[in-house]
Parts: sequence; C-alpha cells; structure tokens
Amino acid sequence: MNIHYYGHATFLIETMGKKLLFDPFISGNSLAKDIDLNSIEADYVLASHGHGDHIADVASVAKRCGSTLIANYEIVNHFAKQDIKGHPLNHGGKATFDFGMVKAVNAIHTSSFPDGSYAGNPMGFVIWNDEGCFYFAGDTALTKDMELIPLTCPPLDFSILPIGDNFTMGYDDAALVADLVKSQKNIGCHFDTFGYIEIDHDKAKQAFTAAGKELILMGIGDMIEI
Repeated sequence: MNIHYYGHATFLIETMGKKLLFDPFISGNSLAKDIDLNSIEADYVLASHGHGDHIADVASVAKRCGSTLIANYEIVNHFAKQDIKGHPLNHGGKATFDFGMVKAVNAIHTSSFPDGSYAGNPMGFVIWNDEGCFYFAGDTALTKDMELIPLTCPPLDFSILPIGDNFTMGYDDAALVADLVKSQKNIGCHFDTFGYIEIDHDKAKQAFTAAGKELILMGIGDMIEI
C-alpha cells in the first residue's frame, strides 16, 4: 500500500488499484499550502466525522473525481444533497467494496457540521484486503473498546492514530492504543496544525519506543509504502 500524507488527518492510501482519501482538509490548512488539491484523485472519500477540519474538501474532490463517499448515515445524506454518491455505514457494520472490506468502529469524540447541525456519531475505520489490514482511528480518545478491534479483523499491518492531545488523545495514550490493537507500526496524525495540538516530535517517538512500538511522523506531501 502507498500512503500519501497531506497534513492534519488527511491521507491518500492506494490499495488494490484504488485510491482512498481520508478526512480531506487541505484548502483550509495553511501548513498544506503547497499541496495542489486539484491534483488529488480519489475513487473513494472516507469521512470519520463532520468537523470542518475533516470534511472541508469532501465536496470539491468527490465532485471532480466522481468519488464514492463512505461515512456515517448523516454525513452521507448531507453530501447527497450536493449530488455526491455515498455508502452509509454505522458502528459495528461492515461492507465489501471493490478494494476490500471496510468496518466502522467506535471513536470517542464529538461531531457536528460547520454550521453546528447534527453530523451523527464519529467513527474510525478498519480496512482489509489481500494487500493488508489497517486501522484509521479518526479523532478519538483512548477507549477500552479498542481491545476488540484485533478480535474482529486480520492482524493489523499499521494504524493511523491521532496524537496531538487537547482535542483527541495525545501520544502517550496513542502508544497504549497501539498495544490494545496489536499494531507494531503506527502513523501519527492530527498534530501541529494549530497551536493547541503542537507536539514535541522526539518525545512522541520516545513514548512509542518505550511501549515497544514504532511511530512514524510523515511530512506533509510525503509518501511511504507499507
């Protein structure tokens, strides 16, 4: 799988010949000013919850690319009014797509659209296919529910975890999550975008090392293969 990072919680993952874009927030992120949003192609857009820093660019990408939106029922209905096709999922449910299986899992956070209206409950995604299995946690706190994840999917090849603290769990809690979900390789997200969530990169990596896990902090625009 090729993993592209576009800042905050925005990732493009190429797997099984398809491009999956997670929580697109580029146009409003000053740290991602060098990313050309119009150059990003996506077969699917996955939205973990309705906050503006996770759905800001859903419509522009999905309309241009003809992407299918995968999100909760409320988010899918919200964007359906803009003629964006979608597949609704809810917690504990899973569905098969042409790139593999997607399961919606619990996330502890809040969720509303930028206008304050109800955006359903936040979630994370576990995705697997013949190339591997990964967990995209979305915005979440540490929760014991995470222990159930490795019982309901193939072994995780990697996880994408928020580490910025304040609005989500910090890197200390995220290191515990890596242990709960049995994920050796972990990619950090939701950090440094604005003052509340700026972190010490070395201390974050040390927290994971102390837990016997690996933390990867990608630069905006970077790509890695796992």
